[in-house]
Amino acid sequence: MKLIVGLGNPGNSYQQTRHNIGFMVVDMLAQEEQVHLRRHTLQTYQSGTLIQGQTKALLVKPLAYMNNSGKIIRSVIQKNGITAEQILIVCDDMDLPVGKVRFRCKGTDGGHLGLRSIVEFLGTEDFCRIRVGVGKPEHKNAVKEYVLSRFTDLEKETIEKSIKISVFTCKEWLFYGISKSITYNLN
Repeated sequence: MKLIVGLGNPGNSYQQTRHNIGFMVVDMLAQEEQVHLRRHTLQTYQSGTLIQGQTKALLVKPLAYMNNSGKIIRSVIQKNGITAEQILIVCDDMDLPVGKVRFRCKGTDGGHLGLRSIVEFLGTEDFCRIRVGVGKPEHKNAVKEYVLSRFTDLEKETIEKSIKISVFTCKEWLFYGISKSITYNLN
């Protein structure tokens, strides 16, 4: 079994924000593959199982704030016997402009608090990740407000394409086992 995790923050006030791009990708993947994501009693995440032929994957959205994602993911992998090499994390990236999507297996957290939490709780950086560009704020002291903001009307079309490309990449990783680094520029 493989694991695809979309990172985001729980709650209605965070829906459709830059920081929740991972949730958006997993939601679209679940919709396309007709997987129902549900919250199980006493669990701190939503999940659903994607089964297609011999391929089986658990789709997960942690329901904790971004910087607490690692503990939840560790619990999921221990419960399901999943190794780090069988994990794909989808998250936002402020160092990439809107319209850029990067897939890599292995790498540092790059300052992303969700990835940092995962690395800390798993004890390894050897998992795949899709980083979706959300752009940078004009001022460094406005980072929190920026990642918790919604996309502008001008960005919406590009971010929708980024989500579709990310879903496609999830499927490529899941069904065909891609492990080479790939970068898409949609601008």
